[in-house]
Amino acid sequence: MQKLLLRLPYLLIATLVVAACSLAPPAPVDEPNTAAAADTEKIIYLGAAVSETGKFSREGKDTRQGYGVWLDWVNNEYGGIKVGDERYKVELIMYDDEGDPDTAARLVEKLINEDRVDFLLGPYSSFLTQSASAIAEKYDKIMIEGNGAAEPLFERGFQNLFAVLTPAVNYTRSALQLLSAQGARTVVIAYEDTAFPTSVADGAQRWAEEYGLEVLGIETYPVNVADVSGIMSKFKELEPDIFIGGGHFNDAVLFIRAAKELDFNPKAMVITVGPSNPKLIEEVGADSEYVIGPTQWEASMSYADEYFGTAAEYAARYENLWGEPPTYQAAESTATALALHIAIEQAASIDTDAVRTSLRNLDVVTFYGPINFDEKGRNAAKPMGAIQIQNGEILVVAPTNAAVSELNYPAPAWKDR
Repeated sequence: MQKLLLRLPYLLIATLVVAACSLAPPAPVDEPNTAAAADTEKIIYLGAAVSETGKFSREGKDTRQGYGVWLDWVNNEYGGIKVGDERYKVELIMYDDEGDPDTAARLVEKLINEDRVDFLLGPYSSFLTQSASAIAEKYDKIMIEGNGAAEPLFERGFQNLFAVLTPAVNYTRSALQLLSAQGARTVVIAYEDTAFPTSVADGAQRWAEEYGLEVLGIETYPVNVADVSGIMSKFKELEPDIFIGGGHFNDAVLFIRAAKELDFNPKAMVITVGPSNPKLIEEVGADSEYVIGPTQWEASMSYADEYFGTAAEYAARYENLWGEPPTYQAAESTATALALHIAIEQAASIDTDAVRTSLRNLDVVTFYGPINFDEKGRNAAKPMGAIQIQNGEILVVAPTNAAVSELNYPAPAWKDR
């Protein structure tokens, strides 16, 4: 299993995160991590199991790079986390969870018991966060995350799980409210039968009812589905105004391709995860036009903080570091580490109890948006946005105060594009 230890200038960080080089053996089980540090330098050790390979490798890359932006900044510009009158540098140890929950759980246990990390950052996906956070809770270790939004994560009574992202139940709210106002009246929903997409689908049904939309059909599909044409054929017969797809990036590609091949022409397609990623446009080209997606964050939003500046300034920093614009998964990963950073500084301590209390009291606005955790560890403060792909650009269309473009509705039939 490869281990990645990060506390280096950004050019080297970039090389190491992408390559996931093995840099150092784990600390012996019977030695605290601080024993390896120089006497003159204080270090906070963070750990994360994040997909480099497997189903979530694309989103895992965004997550790792998001952590890397904060790490480069905090060590090389900010001068380390302030803990009282002292400054602590940060080292981040990451392993590849391979998109497997059992592997993620095992690696988190390794980070805690062998690497002796002080705090944990989360993996990508609710699927993996569920198992990883259970291990963190078992060992009373704080895990703060930005990529697990499913409601069941926060119904277990855990005291050590905190999430900076808007909960999954709200993913489709802005889009459905906007589409209802544009005259849409009917909806169909397809979703992967795992925690996050299930929460998205549950929320979609709730918001559909609230905004006067009739749900004509609901279909589920398994993890790693390779063909959704059967689902899309059923939905074509129902002639809905809106198609909602709840899954991950690869599922978005399948939905769009199947809709075109079958000449399935909903007036709007709302798909989670994929549409906000520029790589979807690369993958399916002009067929991505008119597709709508929920977004946790976009560079055009008006959020700002004293650490990374505006959302646009954060995006420029990210692109300078990684050579590509940030997805919202990357931004929320940076915000995850930043929230922990702020909580440590406000606690003036790295003691678990003190930092946990600080997280529960946190109430800040960042480049990513407001962060204020409720009693279950969810970010209760941040609204969800919606984007639409228009002329090859990802443009915010909701909420109104963040929109940079009006919604294009209805989408023309495939033959008329």
